[in-house]
Amino acid sequence: MLTKGRYRASLAQGTAEVEAAQALRHLAFRGRPGLDADRFDAVCRHMIVRDLHSGALVCTFRLLPLESGAEISRSYSAQYYELSALAEFPDPMVEMGRFCLAPEVRGDPQIIRVAWAAMTDFVEAKGVQLLFGCSSFEGLDAESYADAFAYLKERHLAPKRWLPRVKAPRVFRYAQRLRLRRPDVKLAMKRMPPLLRSYLILGGWVSDHAVVDEDLNTLHVFTGVEIGRVPPARRRLLKMAAG
Repeated sequence: MLTKGRYRASLAQGTAEVEAAQALRHLAFRGRPGLDADRFDAVCRHMIVRDLHSGALVCTFRLLPLESGAEISRSYSAQYYELSALAEFPDPMVEMGRFCLAPEVRGDPQIIRVAWAAMTDFVEAKGVQLLFGCSSFEGLDAESYADAFAYLKERHLAPKRWLPRVKAPRVFRYAQRLRLRRPDVKLAMKRMPPLLRSYLILGGWVSDHAVVDEDLNTLHVFTGVEIGRVPPARRRLLKMAAG
């Protein structure tokens, strides 16, 4: 359990709290009441963030710990990306997925800070050396995110030894399509999803293509952060947030 200001992050305990997380996910992803549930929920830990003033659930995400890259095929991301290169990763890893905020608090950066502090505690407790997941852009209009994708292509592509390959039936090969485009950095950052910005600040890298997910109406990129390569100054900030 971690408390900062008016927000408290904790791992869900019991069926009722997991279902509350699934209900928030459905509202955030589909814009209506329901439960967003799949087969991965049973094998994940679910982090929830509550507003202590109102008691409302304002953020959730789930965590799937893996002993090493040898278990990468168990991940949610492996449905959409060919991740055989990461099978050689020797150390513990964790997949963070289904990250979302309640619609009424999407503009509150403190919630993101609390969520990342809780995630940092989890990563350190488990000795995790790779944090990964899918980072989503809202909607399917790739052109509206051209500067953001061009920025990713120019500065944040995955190292060749870990680079995910194409597996999904529909993808946007932005590294290839935008190879000559020079990004407007200010516009790129404005269009970058907040979760992905957080990954990039930590030195994160991404796949060279985005998966077109028509079910959730998103474009998403595989994202990884090698914990040992996080810049020391950024690691200190995370520790301060989690402290």
